[in-house]
Amino acid sequence: MSCRGKSDDVGSGERRVCYVHSPEYVEKCDSLSKVPNRASMVHSLIEAYGLLRHVSVVEPRAASTEEMARFHSDSYLEHLHKISQDGDDDDPQSADYGLGYDCPIVEGIYDYAAAVGGATITAAQTLLDQKCDVAINWAGGWHHAKKDEASGFCYVNDAVLGILKLREKYERVLYVDVDLHHGDGVEDAFSFTSKVMTVSLHKFSPGFFPGTGDVCDTGLGKGRWYAVNVPMEDGIQDDRYYQVFTSVMLEVLSSFNPEAVVMQLGADTMAGDPMCSFNMTPVGVSKCLLYVLQWRRPTLLLGGGGYHLANTARCWTFLTAAVLGKTLPSEIPDHEFFTEYGPDYSLEISPSCRPDRNDSKHLEQVLSTIKGNLKNVV
Repeated sequence: MSCRGKSDDVGSGERRVCYVHSPEYVEKCDSLSKVPNRASMVHSLIEAYGLLRHVSVVEPRAASTEEMARFHSDSYLEHLHKISQDGDDDDPQSADYGLGYDCPIVEGIYDYAAAVGGATITAAQTLLDQKCDVAINWAGGWHHAKKDEASGFCYVNDAVLGILKLREKYERVLYVDVDLHHGDGVEDAFSFTSKVMTVSLHKFSPGFFPGTGDVCDTGLGKGRWYAVNVPMEDGIQDDRYYQVFTSVMLEVLSSFNPEAVVMQLGADTMAGDPMCSFNMTPVGVSKCLLYVLQWRRPTLLLGGGGYHLANTARCWTFLTAAVLGKTLPSEIPDHEFFTEYGPDYSLEISPSCRPDRNDSKHLEQVLSTIKGNLKNVV
């Protein structure tokens, strides 16, 4: 693991931030068919705004099969490796492992999975080594993958691998997921333990993927009450989302008191995303992020969804600046992907005029239920 960047760029009162990046890693992540070139767009905008001067750039390494097998089954990893070598999409077993429709089989997909998993493990290690207060892997956050199944564009659950790495040192780890979709793979992975609490705020409506994450889903066995789900409807905007988020997180902090935090910040909640569901802007998400960072726990930040590529880059660049305490000019700087930001070429994302479908009374009921559930946490 190599670190580039001067530590004296970061004042003693500011957060020390490690940012996982290498050209090879970006190239691998760019090949993902659902978000082509997204990793390059995100990194290029962060670089164009001069934010790399204020972070330690950490080169990721690929995860070994053994490291990925801390969560994923040997049979799944073996199959992924086998089909990856020749891009074989005719193997009859592939469907059993969730490979096909929304997780297409392409040559080199195993190497991509190992790269993403390894980058999140690398980021977690920088926290364990106390090299930083916050570690960032925007190309990570693939929260749907299961133990033996790819799902929802996710081939490896790097979030789970990052949590397991942090658990080597920290007794209680909190996972917070603000992607549009329920963080089902992470919740499933830790549903039976009280050592990891999972909190997911997401769209929940009939027929919407993955179909899980109702408020009554609270974990199982020893992990009962340690899964927190906040189901929401279309159209929610920054202020209301922040109110809901802080109401939940206040209770989570007092009941669970985590020693480390992993936060998945999928940008498919943004206004303008092709998912056409939530109506958020980076300002609202950054307020949620800063609320968690004020707890001053070692924190790992991951990406996730985000299918309007320019808006995803806007969002994660804005969040990187927020973590660093920097204010960015509105004008997008000239860089390789500048033309993608037309017609306004500005950093801001404006909410659309779509209605908020969230009923206040229903949201209050959800929050009241969660508050009651968290009283059972010991």
